[in-house]
Amino acid sequence: MIQQIIALIIIASILARLYWQKQKNYIGMNEFLFWLIFWILAAVLIVSLKFLDKLVAELGFSGSGIEVLLYLSVAALFYFVFRLRLKMEKIEKDITKIVQNISLKNK
Repeated sequence: MIQQIIALIIIASILARLYWQKQKNYIGMNEFLFWLIFWILAAVLIVSLKFLDKLVAELGFSGSGIEVLLYLSVAALFYFVFRLRLKMEKIEKDITKIVQNISLKNK
């Protein structure tokens, strides 16, 4: 129970910081909504851990609900790193094209 309270306090501080960043226009509306939904969903899942434990047990998994959440979050992180890597590769290709065009114009 104390871990849930600590986690909810941390999420509340992250949400406050997120709201502050939106007010200062450091992040766009789409990014704000994505992270808002993400952290609210995380808070809901933390509050409903007992239900999640029952659901995981009914589905036949041997782990607890929090372990399944951990596995899913690690998988999501790997997916986000993969997407970030793809975007970085595209940016590198675009920069290469721009530099080539500039160097050809300067010849």
